[in-house]
Amino acid sequence: MRVFVAGATGYLGRFLCAEYRRRGYHVTALVRDAARAEGLADLLVTAEATRPETLTGIMAGVDLVVSALGITRQADGLGYREVDYQANLNLLREAEAAGVGRFAYIHVLKAEALAGVPLVDAKAAFVEALQSSDMPATVIAPTGYFSDMGEIFAMAQRGRVWLFGDGQQRLNPIDGADLAEATADATDEGRGWAEIGGPEVLTQEEIARAAFDALGTEPRISHLPDVLRRGALAVLPLFPRRVSGPARFFLTALGMDMVAPRFGTRRLAEHFAALAAEADR
Repeated sequence: MRVFVAGATGYLGRFLCAEYRRRGYHVTALVRDAARAEGLADLLVTAEATRPETLTGIMAGVDLVVSALGITRQADGLGYREVDYQANLNLLREAEAAGVGRFAYIHVLKAEALAGVPLVDAKAAFVEALQSSDMPATVIAPTGYFSDMGEIFAMAQRGRVWLFGDGQQRLNPIDGADLAEATADATDEGRGWAEIGGPEVLTQEEIARAAFDALGTEPRISHLPDVLRRGALAVLPLFPRRVSGPARFFLTALGMDMVAPRFGTRRLAEHFAALAAEADR
């Protein structure tokens, strides 16, 4: 079996390549810079998903496409519509032309509740196009990644974590390796939709305390009125896209529970402990 991974050099993409290789797949990774991807896959393909002419023929013989392609930090002057929607649509059209057997896409949990956030709107538009295609599809809707929790850990390193409201919103973030395994399970089983979270449900307050525990420091947590979060969301559209884009997503998500069915074994405390050990080097 041959799998084509887009977004292969990102946080999740690297885990996806490793997981499918572990399962015996021949892995082709779509990359923009081969130097950053040495040893990542059986075959590296250098192309620009935003430029469909560079994609012609690159999926010949591929059985499965898995796309984790998207913007997490604004760069290259491109927006969510150009990358999270159009670049993935370009990949889908090439997969259709190549006769690929299945297309899997990494979406986001609770997209309907996050409507109006540009990042989520672009992803949701692609999911609509994917599900309208004749291509068999698997949509993965995860909670936050462990890597996203690094913002809370960084605040703890600086000595204080700031939370909005009472800090009791719940989420079960997931490690990249666990999410890659769950994604491969879903594609192997031919599932159409899978909501996936990590093995433990935590409040934002508990996540902050776990960060301080890993650092071995006294917890210092301050709670800001939630009206400040809502006020920030109201003014963020006035800021440059590279600032407002990620902030609108994270501030909106912070105001709700983000809990999905539990999967995996890796716990956030272990991730924070690894970050603390790395900081001590």
